[in-house]
Amino acid sequence: MAHILIAGCGDVGSRLGVNLAADGHTVWGLKRNTASLTPQIQPLPGDLARPDSLVLPRERLDYVFYTAAAGGYSEAQYRAAYVDGVANLLAALAAAGQQPRRILLASSTSVYAQQQGEWVDEESPATAAGFSGACIREGEVLLQRGPYAATVIRFGGIYGPGRTTRLIDSLRSGTARCVQGVYSNRIHSQDCARALQHLMALDNPEPLYLGVDDDPALLCDVLQWLAGRLGVPGPQVDEHRDAVAKRQRSNKRCRNDRLRASGFEFLYPGYRQGYAVILAEEQGIRK
Repeated sequence: MAHILIAGCGDVGSRLGVNLAADGHTVWGLKRNTASLTPQIQPLPGDLARPDSLVLPRERLDYVFYTAAAGGYSEAQYRAAYVDGVANLLAALAAAGQQPRRILLASSTSVYAQQQGEWVDEESPATAAGFSGACIREGEVLLQRGPYAATVIRFGGIYGPGRTTRLIDSLRSGTARCVQGVYSNRIHSQDCARALQHLMALDNPEPLYLGVDDDPALLCDVLQWLAGRLGVPGPQVDEHRDAVAKRQRSNKRCRNDRLRASGFEFLYPGYRQGYAVILAEEQGIRK
């Protein structure tokens, strides 16, 4: 069984840690406040933005996952999470004499700049000009140029129990809007954790994967479907494509062919399956 560190052990990291512990691995979760970690994950207090706080386990680490997220939407917060944090962790691993077999980074499809509904995959240029995508891409490069074998998985919009319910809330409040012809990409949080675990188990994973489900869908279609399930009016649809720049940071369709070819099977291959479960659970809680 392996010794595994999950740096930035939030929602996806915690799901991953529980899965790995269930398979018999020893898992440490590094985060500022470890009180929220489940008993299956050994707490490791530390702040990735503060290198002096990073005290790693004495045991030899076999795998390291980096699943940190920015604390807010500012350039400083994104740089702290995806650039400084990666650099600080690499330095801490080297200082501790650790030689993990592989580091796996949970990245984002926001590194892509495509705006015309293009299909993108692992070979597409990742040249986002906004600070969020640019910082995430910089962190990817730091890791891939580092001394350890590395695999990056770029996740689409992550949704699931306990995460943001922005789309559902906007429909219920009557504020939902969308632009005609704009695509969105997503993945359920359980599939995020399972994809990371799957890639760790591969003998020779690729250096890069896209982590999205099978259904890059028009956002208007997603909102309309959700409205039908909720029994509320659909979104206000803007027909003017110049509104994309005002309300959308991207418009692309992401392929998951490489992840699928590696043998990964989704629990929720599309938004209908994933949101149906979320809505059913929500209804059960309300009863």
